[in-house]
Amino acid sequence: MREDYPEWLIEQKYAENTQKAQIARVKKVEEHYGDLEEHLKRNSYQEVINSLEYSTQDEKSDKQNPSKIKFNGNIRNNLQSYKNAAVRYKKFLEGNDFRTVSSEDTKVRDDDLPNNEYANQKLSLERDMQAALRHNIKNLNPDLKIIDDGAERSVDSGFIDITCKDAKSIIVVELKAGKADSRAIGQILGYMGDLQEEEETPVRGILVAHDFDKRAKAAARVVPTLELKKYSIEFKFTAEN
Repeated sequence: MREDYPEWLIEQKYAENTQKAQIARVKKVEEHYGDLEEHLKRNSYQEVINSLEYSTQDEKSDKQNPSKIKFNGNIRNNLQSYKNAAVRYKKFLEGNDFRTVSSEDTKVRDDDLPNNEYANQKLSLERDMQAALRHNIKNLNPDLKIIDDGAERSVDSGFIDITCKDAKSIIVVELKAGKADSRAIGQILGYMGDLQEEEETPVRGILVAHDFDKRAKAAARVVPTLELKKYSIEFKFTAEN
């Protein structure tokens, strides 16, 4: 594992226990599959990820562990955690961020920031939002419990910001800094569809943004399993004596 990976995890604002878990899992994968950076160079990284996949149907069929990693406990849950760690490490090696910024978002704003600076600020804010919400998930809904082990869950169409559950459903929580448009609706619906393929439990979605444009609101109205939630930021000031 590259020496700068722990520093990258810190920059991504993961909690300390999550950082340790991600590092341990990458090391475990490399222990059984070899240097993952070399796999990336040889174009064999996807083969490693594929070997860590284990579906609900595999579980129903009582399929044996298809990976090289040996462990005790639930096969699907364990392999999901190793797969997530491997996909996240691949993003690090490729120099990619988990979140994408649309072309609309990267237009120069009133403050006349350069495009890449605005994009970086937006991504940083979304990371801060995620870290804050993970510590205060009950404020979003008192019935929610986070089930993604402190880090974004990997699905075919990307990374889910926060994965939760309640008594009836698994919930995809997607965060957007600023105003969300219809593309954000498409993104979270893609995540929900991917997750429904992997889980038997019903899937719902919560899209959190500062505001929503008309098309986003209209699209959400015809999706009963999708909820739009606005966030606000409160500043508190204290005197400095």
